[in-house]
Amino acid sequence: MTLVIENVTKTYQNFTAVDALSFTIPKGESFGLIGQNGAGKTTTFRMILDLQETTKGTISWDGHPMNSVDRDLLGYLPEERGIFPTMPVEEQLYFFGELRGQKRKDLKKEVDYWIERFDLEDKRKEKAEKLSKGNQQKVQLIASFIHKPAFLILDEPFSGLDPVNKDLLKEAILHLKEQGTTILFSSHQMDHVEELCDHLCLLKRGQSLFSGSLLDLKKSYGKIKLAIRSDHSLEQLLALDGVASGVQKKDHVLLTLRDESYAQSIFDFVSAGNYIERFSLDYLSLDEIFKLKVGEPSGEVLAARETTL
Repeated sequence: MTLVIENVTKTYQNFTAVDALSFTIPKGESFGLIGQNGAGKTTTFRMILDLQETTKGTISWDGHPMNSVDRDLLGYLPEERGIFPTMPVEEQLYFFGELRGQKRKDLKKEVDYWIERFDLEDKRKEKAEKLSKGNQQKVQLIASFIHKPAFLILDEPFSGLDPVNKDLLKEAILHLKEQGTTILFSSHQMDHVEELCDHLCLLKRGQSLFSGSLLDLKKSYGKIKLAIRSDHSLEQLLALDGVASGVQKKDHVLLTLRDESYAQSIFDFVSAGNYIERFSLDYLSLDEIFKLKVGEPSGEVLAARETTL
């Protein structure tokens, strides 16, 4: 089963929230939709779920229009959180599962599994209002996929979670992916997108700046991030041909090159009769590319060559 979004536009009077957006998510893939606040991510999610109509374009699941798809095949964690404050944790999960057409006896195994996996065993009978914000978030996360949806949308799922619980969620996403669930999620934390997604769509003001493979996005810039630990000063390295910018880190110098082809001549310079502890050439991180494409670049990538994608 595949999700296909084709030339989708959503307008509100004179405002265009999403503009001719297209991308495809194959079955069992984890796909990232990223962009700044107001880029159109949540609007896109709501159109996929048929909570809002498209102004133009089509959205289909396995070749069928989204508005004809069985709702029980879908799972959704909205950015605006909300669970029943006086209902115990265990009952919340049964309730949301039954709401999606599951029988209570069939849900027991899943409820027990996820309560244990998310370290909520001692909170099973506790009312949601008594839980910490992080544990409330975990309950709502489980509720979004307790019915084993074929397609799951997670809108900023890592928000409000501490590092330990973020790792639990990442493991859960990978587990669901292995079970064949197709996952679409947004996150402002680019390292999570980088770790969990093979493909992504980068939005700015409702328009797609890039849609495709994360590796292809990185390759379009080339390997222009160069870390050097040697006896050479930042000033010496900045004077070399092909160096666009550089910063002094705690134990190394980080350079941004105009093109990766300059790396060889820089290596020849720093290695001439000198000891090199580190010489590492790599792609820009997704966070750095994101800042170049949709926001203000950091000092480390300020002068990087922008590539038309």
